[in-house]
Amino acid sequence: MIQSGSCLCGGIQYEVAGDLSDVYNCHCSMCRKLHAAAFRTCAKVRVDDWRTVKGEDLFKTYESSPGEFKVFCANCGSSIYTKFDSKPGIYAMPLGTLDTDPGVRADRHVFVGSKAPWFEITDDLPQFAENA
Repeated sequence: MIQSGSCLCGGIQYEVAGDLSDVYNCHCSMCRKLHAAAFRTCAKVRVDDWRTVKGEDLFKTYESSPGEFKVFCANCGSSIYTKFDSKPGIYAMPLGTLDTDPGVRADRHVFVGSKAPWFEITDDLPQFAENA
């Protein structure tokens, strides 16, 4: 099944032809700030399964930590994916920009040691102080 997504302004549109894997909710301070939310739900996708349909010229990149690059829309700021020097074949993709139901759900919470103090996790998913 092909997943499709877009940024807030619609300038970027993409498709993912392969499986979404390793789905989790990240509560680290970088994810909270990048998404202006209590956490980010993301999945891993193979770079070879990613296709930019529209808006390649709108991609802006920010190196948030050494070798880790956040890719977002230059117009509206929507986070599109994260790429890693250490894992060149994988993107970490936030599920929030998907326009389709990916058919997967998060299986854990990570970096809960730095979660927002005003947010309470109320589900039964496993919680890890760091990444697990």
